[in-house]
Amino acid sequence: MTISLKNKVVLITGASSGFGEDAAKLFAKEGCKVILAARRLDRLQALAAEIQSKGGEALAIPVDVNERAEIEVMVQTALDLYGRIDILFNNAGYGALDWFENLDPERDIETLVKVNLIGLMLVTHAVLPHMLKCGEGHIINMASVAGLIASPPITAYAASKYGVRAFTDSLRREVVPLGINVSGIYPGPATTEFGQRLGRAKSRETIKRIKYPHLSSEDVARCVVGVAKRPRRTLVIPWWFRIVTTFDTLFPIVVDWILYLFSKKHHKIN
Repeated sequence: MTISLKNKVVLITGASSGFGEDAAKLFAKEGCKVILAARRLDRLQALAAEIQSKGGEALAIPVDVNERAEIEVMVQTALDLYGRIDILFNNAGYGALDWFENLDPERDIETLVKVNLIGLMLVTHAVLPHMLKCGEGHIINMASVAGLIASPPITAYAASKYGVRAFTDSLRREVVPLGINVSGIYPGPATTEFGQRLGRAKSRETIKRIKYPHLSSEDVARCVVGVAKRPRRTLVIPWWFRIVTTFDTLFPIVVDWILYLFSKKHHKIN
């Protein structure tokens, strides 16, 4: 059954670029009232203006998902204006691609986990009581195939996304009986500003030698809106990554050996 999104109130974190920005545009086209949340207010305001110029409704709210006080203000502002939040798209996050010993402990480990996992949980914790009170809602968490198959050199990022996966599954089993849908999105590599920032890592040159097709940001955003229309437990994209993750589950020793050879060849100790 397809759900109409017209007049739904959608809160999107990490809305200033990438999946969040493109999803906001698509949700607005569906007739949703879109709340744009991220740290870069100038980017949010420009996106809100673009949506409004096309007849949509959008509100920009600056927020750092590491700050509980800012999260509370964001959620309360949305509720004061619209009285409800129908869909929460937890999209804020960033990555670090390098061999583990080269990661910056504060930025690439502590802050990464706080943003990707703890921030996502805190935003959900702030929104969920209002959905439960209404007896309906949909929480869509942006994970990654890195949350299904852990590989070098994305150790901290994979750990955070495995956490998102566990949280998503656990929460779904808690609240689905109460009328709240919870979905996890697991995209493979995509061409976004997020990916361009990863490209600055020296080890990225090693990864770039592996040739595989990349998703576009718009591809992933369309899938997010599709899941909002037709709620489902998980969505792995592109489809062929399901084969890769299933192979890892069934034959972990083989995958270990493949990645052992990869690391042995490319992991240079300074």
